[in-house]
Amino acid sequence: MSLVRLNIKGISYSQTQSGAYALVLSEVEGERTLPIIIGAFEAQSIAIALEKEIKPPRPLTHDLFKTFSDRFQIKVKQVIIHKLVDGVFYSSLICERDRIEEIIDARTSDAIALATRFNAPIFTYENILDKAGIFLKAKDESFTDDAKIEVEELIPEPKQDISYKDIPLDELHNKLDEAVANEDYELAAKLRDEISKRQK
Repeated sequence: MSLVRLNIKGISYSQTQSGAYALVLSEVEGERTLPIIIGAFEAQSIAIALEKEIKPPRPLTHDLFKTFSDRFQIKVKQVIIHKLVDGVFYSSLICERDRIEEIIDARTSDAIALATRFNAPIFTYENILDKAGIFLKAKDESFTDDAKIEVEELIPEPKQDISYKDIPLDELHNKLDEAVANEDYELAAKLRDEISKRQK
C-alpha cells in the first residue's frame, strides 16, 4: 500500500460532539481532506505548536515530551496514520535514536501534536483516504451531497468574531498577556491577529 503525505489544513469546532474539535488534514498532492475528531486539549496543543508566537507559561505535555526526547537524542522522524476501525484512527510514531528505529503506537491527536513540534511529516495509506477522505473542489463549487452533509457536521461555518477595533492598542496588549496567563490561547490568537493588523 502506498503512503500519502498530509498537511494540517485547520482545526474547527465540532458541532456533532460537545467539547470536541475537527482536525482537518489535506493530502499534499491531491484534493482530498481527512477530518479527524480530537479532544479540546489536543486541539489546543496542536494550535499552539502551529502558532509559534504564543508561548504558554508552563510546558504542555507535548512540549515536555519534545524536551525529554531532545535531551536523550530521540527524534520523531514521521507519523503514520495506519488504521481506521469503526471511525477511530490509529497512528504510529516512527522514532530514531543512535540510528536504531522504533515504532511506537500513539493516538492520532497526540501523534500529530508531536509531529508539529518535531517538524515530522504526516502520512496515511491510500486505502484510508479512499475510505474516509473527502474531496474538496474549488471554493465556488459545492460538495457532493453525501460529502456536504459530513463536512457540515464536522466543520461548521466560522462564528462571527467579536470586534476589537475600538479597543486601544495598549489595552489589547494587556488583554493578550492576560489571555496567555489564563491559558486561553484561542482568545490570545485573536488578540494577536488584531495587534498585528494595526502594526502593519
